Amino acid sequence: MEERLQKLLAKAGIASRRSAEQLIRDGRIQVNGQVVTNMGCKADPSRDCITFDGRQISSEQKMYILLNKPAGYVTTLSDPQKRPVVTDLVADIPFRLFPVGRLDIDTEGALLMTNDGALTNTILHPRFEIKKTYEALVSGIPSASALKHLSEGIEIDGVRTRPAKIRVLKKTHTQTLIEVVIHEGRKRQVRKMFQAIHHKVLHLKRVAYGKLTLGNLASGKYKTLSAADIKKIFS
Repeated sequence: MEERLQKLLAKAGIASRRSAEQLIRDGRIQVNGQVVTNMGCKADPSRDCITFDGRQISSEQKMYILLNKPAGYVTTLSDPQKRPVVTDLVADIPFRLFPVGRLDIDTEGALLMTNDGALTNTILHPRFEIKKTYEALVSGIPSASALKHLSEGIEIDGVRTRPAKIRVLKKTHTQTLIEVVIHEGRKRQVRKMFQAIHHKVLHLKRVAYGKLTLGNLASGKYKTLSAADIKKIFS
């Protein structure tokens, strides 16, 4: 079925409809080998060859990446305060990607981005209980009883958290590095958990979704994910 190019480009995750219009004006879209600049042009992706900067697109084409988000970046598509946004770090990708969930501006680490809305909804749905692993560097040395309290669930903003896995990775006389595995995604949850037991989070990094880990991925860099990688999220 024929549809306007702007709509087809938006479906393919290339750009919003408004941005797609600019791509058309700039002569970056071709249909069957011909540059198209007419805003009213229609095409059928099942029959016509539509390309963006020479790369063929499809309304069904999906992309999945894992970004190692640095601190200082906002997990939104734009920011009224003009702070850096995570999409700045994937600007070279010719698809319009969306973050799956969020990380606070001062939190680093694993952030999934995709143009697959169905997968996004699945990962974020509480029913699937996707495990998210964090490493939290906290001030002081929390007692064993306090950490047990966190693992069993603690009240934050009037709501009790779900049970979590807590493991001490390293400690000094003044700080403790703790691994935290949770199923929830409440705003600033890990920071608030430690605040509730009177230990401030000094540095926080998400290192994994399920068994999909950052590995040696450098800060600010991303890697594309295979089908096998996606399965690890649900492990």
